[in-house]
Amino acid sequence: MIPKVAMIGGGSWATAIIKMLTDNFSAKEIYWWMRNPEAISHLQKYKHNPNYLSSVEIRVPEDNISNDIAFIIKEADYIILNVPAAFLKETLEHVTPEQLQGKKIISAIKGIVPEENQIIGEFLHQKYQVPLADIVVISGPCHAEEVALEKLSYLTIASIDVGLAGFFANLLNTRYIKTNVSDDIFGTEYAAVLKNIYAVASGICHGVGYGDNFQAVLISNAIREIKRFVDAVHPISRDIMESAYLGDLLVTAYSQFSRNRNFGKMIGKGYTVKSAQLEMNMVAEGYYAVSCMHFINKKYKVDMPISRAVYAILYEKHSPQIEMRLLTEQLN
Repeated sequence: MIPKVAMIGGGSWATAIIKMLTDNFSAKEIYWWMRNPEAISHLQKYKHNPNYLSSVEIRVPEDNISNDIAFIIKEADYIILNVPAAFLKETLEHVTPEQLQGKKIISAIKGIVPEENQIIGEFLHQKYQVPLADIVVISGPCHAEEVALEKLSYLTIASIDVGLAGFFANLLNTRYIKTNVSDDIFGTEYAAVLKNIYAVASGICHGVGYGDNFQAVLISNAIREIKRFVDAVHPISRDIMESAYLGDLLVTAYSQFSRNRNFGKMIGKGYTVKSAQLEMNMVAEGYYAVSCMHFINKKYKVDMPISRAVYAILYEKHSPQIEMRLLTEQLN
């Protein structure tokens, strides 16, 4: 039986995963939901996403691209959620638990649902009664822009059901995409959220004038913060040096393609949050994540000085220069 895979979301990462799926040789049928009718018409006519990664050729049948989310979900066995975490509740507003019953849900969202303060897997499990064993997480150091250029990249596919993770990993393998399988859905999801916060911190430091030497200290402390937190939330045996954790942190903190780093750089140079968001015209997940993590960590009380500093700058309007100078006294 040919698997039917649906993409929910129309951004750059969604477009990159569509490219992986179509470049992969396994038989499958692909469906794509996006909100914008003009973008759908352009895709159907010209086979390119007009707004993101427009160089990528889209090989999805015209009739399988729609803004009718009920139709797309009904047709699919595997549903990839790939909208910004802040917009997930709105996207699924008219979707019922019954519509998702029996479906395998894949999260490609590296963020936390605001207000709920839940990672995507927890949100789906609690609000939509999706069994944890039916949830898959895509993580790893993989920028959409490099996928478009077919640069060699690695993904980690995590699920409690490692057989399901392996099956879905096989749908993404291509000449330029290698996949690993993990059973750590909580650790990989939280690490993917946290690395965006540390990328914002990296950008702020760059914006206020710190150099590469301090950036290295910042990121070596950041991976220890990630380890302390994921060990507190889900204490299993894991190697924090694997690419799903350290690798994803490094690329997000250093890459020219990192929207979180670029957002932080603008904040460090004196932009307001609003002006930085308007200029980027893309969602920096780290902005929302740091607020959610601030409240989640009230329960766990993990020592997270870098995350605290970013929260103080973005939400308490502390001076980036002063906050980063205070942070330098807490790192080693």
